[in-house]
Amino acid sequence: MTRTLSLAPLTILELAPADMVSCAAQAGYSHLGLRLHPVMPNLDTPYPVIGDTPMRRELLRRLDDTGMKVFDVEFIRITSELRVADFLPMLETAARLGAKHVLTGGSDADEQRLTERFGDLCDAALPLGLTINLEPIPLLDVRTLAQAERVLAGADRRNSGIVIDPIHFDRSRERLANASRIARKWLHYMQLCDAPAERPVDAAGLQFQARYERMIPGEGGLDLTGLLRALPPDLPIGIEVPMASLARSVGATERARRLLAATNALLRRLEDEGDAAR
Repeated sequence: MTRTLSLAPLTILELAPADMVSCAAQAGYSHLGLRLHPVMPNLDTPYPVIGDTPMRRELLRRLDDTGMKVFDVEFIRITSELRVADFLPMLETAARLGAKHVLTGGSDADEQRLTERFGDLCDAALPLGLTINLEPIPLLDVRTLAQAERVLAGADRRNSGIVIDPIHFDRSRERLANASRIARKWLHYMQLCDAPAERPVDAAGLQFQARYERMIPGEGGLDLTGLLRALPPDLPIGIEVPMASLARSVGATERARRLLAATNALLRRLEDEGDAAR
């Protein structure tokens, strides 16, 4: 079964946005994600791509030249201080780039307030043809699928979604049954990576591994096969595998190629096992 495979920005974060487009195209992808707003302002390099800027015009030109499509953009951290109006330019730029989905995380311990802000983001994104997707992350306030489902149910917006990332799914000690029960209307895409089976012992270890040292799908200890079986078989995948150690000797395009090949091999094995079972 053919499904969309997109190159996530964290995988090749050393590149500027336009160079990410070229990298994804050269590595054989049809889609990519872009980081329009920093996840960690003290670590992420800011690029002036929001609004009618020279860098955004170059980004659009590179998309046109390569035929690449932007699948999703990131990242909005929903905090107690979030003002949706501040993110309207980002949402408008996402739509101008052709993106369909926006990734968010919940950083507000007041779940009712977070739910209201999430709903407001959905309302702002809807006229632009964008979905707003909440990713449970163990280091944020929305850590589990159950919490994310409560937020989406409370917001009750038709362009809302949940994104599962295998490393966060495992480090939050989720069960496959929790993934399989998610309403299909809330699943627009997932992310894919691998990691050691042994979990880090503290928050610093969790953060370092998730941001810098994941593993090629199929080469680690996560139950990717189980997770993929628990989710819809046509669900698009964002391949998010930062590997800082490997990046010191292997360039972004070659890493992206290896990840695409490994992901396709994993999906083929999954299909073959399914065919054999039938």
